[in-house]
Amino acid sequence: MAATQTPPESVRAAAVGACRALGGSFAAISVWERELGRLRVLVNVGELAKGEEEFPEDESYPVHEFPEIAEFLHEQWAGGGEPNAWVEIADGPEANRMPGSYCHRRVAALRRRGRGCCVVAPIVLHGRAWGELYVARRVGEPVFERDDADFATVLASVTAAGIAQTERLEEARRLAFTDPLTGLANRRLVDLRLDEAVERHHADGTVVSLVVCDLNGLKRVNDSLGHAVGDRLLERFGSVLSLCGAMLPGALVARLGGDEFCLLAVGPPADDVVRAADELCRRATGLELGEGVACGVASTGERIGPVGSARRLFRLADAAQYRAKAARSGKPVVAGREGPDDPVLRLAESPPERGPERRRFRRD
Repeated sequence: MAATQTPPESVRAAAVGACRALGGSFAAISVWERELGRLRVLVNVGELAKGEEEFPEDESYPVHEFPEIAEFLHEQWAGGGEPNAWVEIADGPEANRMPGSYCHRRVAALRRRGRGCCVVAPIVLHGRAWGELYVARRVGEPVFERDDADFATVLASVTAAGIAQTERLEEARRLAFTDPLTGLANRRLVDLRLDEAVERHHADGTVVSLVVCDLNGLKRVNDSLGHAVGDRLLERFGSVLSLCGAMLPGALVARLGGDEFCLLAVGPPADDVVRAADELCRRATGLELGEGVACGVASTGERIGPVGSARRLFRLADAAQYRAKAARSGKPVVAGREGPDDPVLRLAESPPERGPERRRFRRD
């Protein structure tokens, strides 16, 4: 739904700008949720009445109480016109100066909230009514005129253009940081968040943990049952990873590529992360397809020595995952838990070009 892709601060900025431009005391932007048959308020700005919130959690109104958003606009378009703004006045329909003005619950709302008049302008996005811009003035202030309504129509068009641009940027950002198959985060976002997490660790000692997983048996599924079935296995495991990640507040779950996934947790103790990884291994074993998962954990809360960079933590988790795969372990391997001579630490210390050491782990 369009509204969910539009950042609240962008909608607020549009409402504030329209309120100032029209000399209003209050403004709101609402979205028309067709599937629910309601107008949902996204933001209220200016002088808020009792019970109004800037970003309401669930302030909505059935469309049948405000039929103009569905009827008036469509009548205008059916006649070849444009979706123009209109004015409502708290004194009632006899005081309205514009032919065809609506006087439904808006007038009662104006009176109840101490406002003298309002101008309502439809926001049209991609040729459809997306929602509305609403600007009101206090009792005693000049009533909105036809010129104000025309200006509100222009402001609503500018708002629509801004929303469309914001949503395009949000969609581009989503695509840049999302794995298209599973809907999880991708490697790009993991790298970004891991760098930030390690900086935070250096600043205040926050525990940073990384779980790297390798889904076993994907090649066999692809070769014997086809890539479509393999994709379903990846999606199913992604859901399991997401479920286990929910055990850790704020954890980021991601697909790194191919059959490799990871979970990044910032803040929770290492033992909590290991429990989540253990649950992941248990659930992965129960998947209909595949052969479980090899899971490695590296955490600054373990005895792994200084973590000078995100790269080191990643190499430790990766090495632990290779160790788990070599041992065909049904539980996660945790870097540093075997003491100073932990083979995971030795592998992680190897230069990147010494790939054969990883293969020796596989043979072991």
